[in-house]
Amino acid sequence: FKGVSHSWAGTPWHRTDRSATGLAPDPRTTPGAVIQVYAAPTYGWRGIFAVHAWIAVKDAGAPSYDRWDVMGWGRGHVVRHNYDGADHRWFGQEPRLLLDIRGERAADLIPRIREAVAAYPWPRTYRSFPGPNSNTFVAFVARQVPELGLDLPPTAIGKDYRPIADPIGRAPSGGGVQVNLLGLAGLIVAPAEGVELNLLGLGLGLD
Repeated sequence: FKGVSHSWAGTPWHRTDRSATGLAPDPRTTPGAVIQVYAAPTYGWRGIFAVHAWIAVKDAGAPSYDRWDVMGWGRGHVVRHNYDGADHRWFGQEPRLLLDIRGERAADLIPRIREAVAAYPWPRTYRSFPGPNSNTFVAFVARQVPELGLDLPPTAIGKDYRPIADPIGRAPSGGGVQVNLLGLAGLIVAPAEGVELNLLGLGLGLD
């Protein structure tokens, strides 16, 4: 974005609203552990077709959240820690809460989420299509922690990305079976996703 003024509906990207939405419970009044997953339309015209997903967690008794996104700008590692608040708007776009787990169950799963974040296999690679991207990252964590039962929307382009060496495995929700080649073509049969056909990043299926 350096030196370029991108805008959507007349608002430059750096002036868009990134304020909190109130979807994340206030850590000052919520002593228990919290896990939340969000997705918001991407910036600009791409938001018609695609979303950006991220993960936020709060340990029991912690005064703040830890949030992880994968982003394609900048250099080095693409996994960003605490780029923004847990429930903040994504460059003017309202996030949708996909998952909300609290209490003891959340406390049990958070250490495994941290391990999955650290084990993400593409920490220096980003491709908006077909992946790996922000949705590939969230889907990877969900596969590593299937107890989350996360069902990413069809517009989470990149969630189905699988390397050529590993085309068969669990669906992003952590259950069922997925067959996919680099996120370009594949099939999911799983309790959460139902039956879903993926072709060139687009999903068609029966929930």
